[in-house]
Amino acid sequence: MIRQLIRQLIRQLIRQVIPQVICGSTSAARPDRARGPYDDAMAVLPASVRLALWATAAWHGHLPSDRVVARALPDVDHVAGDLDRLELWRELGEGALFVALPRPGDPTSVPRSSPEALAAAVDAGECVFVAGIGGLLVPSLSDYGTAGDTGLRADWTAYDCDPTPRHRLEMLDLRHTERTLLESVRRYAEQLEAVGGAPWDEHHREAAEGAVRRAVWGLPDVTPDRAVRVLTLAARVAALADTARVGAALPRGPVAADATARREALLRSVRGDADTALGEAANVAVMAIAGWRPA
Repeated sequence: MIRQLIRQLIRQLIRQVIPQVICGSTSAARPDRARGPYDDAMAVLPASVRLALWATAAWHGHLPSDRVVARALPDVDHVAGDLDRLELWRELGEGALFVALPRPGDPTSVPRSSPEALAAAVDAGECVFVAGIGGLLVPSLSDYGTAGDTGLRADWTAYDCDPTPRHRLEMLDLRHTERTLLESVRRYAEQLEAVGGAPWDEHHREAAEGAVRRAVWGLPDVTPDRAVRVLTLAARVAALADTARVGAALPRGPVAADATARREALLRSVRGDADTALGEAANVAVMAIAGWRPA
């Protein structure tokens, strides 16, 4: 009975995160791009992903530069720090703002930089950077205010880093990113079934799906549809992993501590692979907006 329930949950997970195009359809549904520039689901996307896309769009004339922060971070009540670097980088000839989503044990997406910069980026789990002259911006998100009246603030700190060779970015491929993430989901689903304990009940699946249901979450209109599709997939996988970690649905009866720890590790790995795909898809979109290459 328990194994049957787990298999059902895994099948539902795969149906949720695998677009129809992978299952044999010739086209994927285009997200609804007519609902406005953003909505309350946009927090699913890291601040650095949104800033990279909107800043790059502004650098290529799609909106005024002084509107970038408002468009990218409308859910943040107070923004401070070194964001004047965006204008400086543009004046120095940069045309694309990239994103890195590092995690403990895997900081490889961050350009070579000082130990202080690398530690800040890994601690934040995100940063933006320019490839030509080198330079990082790392956000620190925090709550402020009093009980019952709190706000969200983002403080951005600039660091130096090495330039990133253009070919290392242009080698990214959305098809490979999508395929790799789907294979990861299938593999982890099988491992989660073997561990036991259903990590997604109906409540958690609905919560995760609701976080990404309104498909635009603040992306510029010039974001290529193919990139939006992979961003949507990665965000959905990440949301499922997060909701499962917050409160996993356990079968009746005790679950061994080692199995619980194993499941937690698997869910962290799912989230890590989703973040990798999210960063790669965002950077392909950035390059397309900047005119470097098609998506």
